[in-house]
Amino acid sequence: MNGLEDALKKFMADNPDLPAGEDVAMPEKDEPKRCADKLAVAIERKGRGGKTATIISGFTMSDDEIASLAREMKSRLGTGGSSRGGEILIQGERRREVIDYLRAKGFKING
Repeated sequence: MNGLEDALKKFMADNPDLPAGEDVAMPEKDEPKRCADKLAVAIERKGRGGKTATIISGFTMSDDEIASLAREMKSRLGTGGSSRGGEILIQGERRREVIDYLRAKGFKING
């Protein structure tokens, strides 16, 4: 038990005249998000004015979850990027860092 549960039990014991409420199950701890499919990490140069981009595709998560992961990854890697259409684009050739980050988060990488 944690301190909050102990405090609540003590409060309820000290106040027996309070009406009893419904028992509510404690939520289980969130496990790291994992992707059932393997992700593909590719380097792209075409159509970007000579600039290099690292593209991560193969997500089965919602667009909001992908956007959140992209935001976290950009902050961690100290680079720019975006998430659109189920893919994450990271500016620059950052393949090794992206793969290491995603594996640490529990994702499987193709190749």
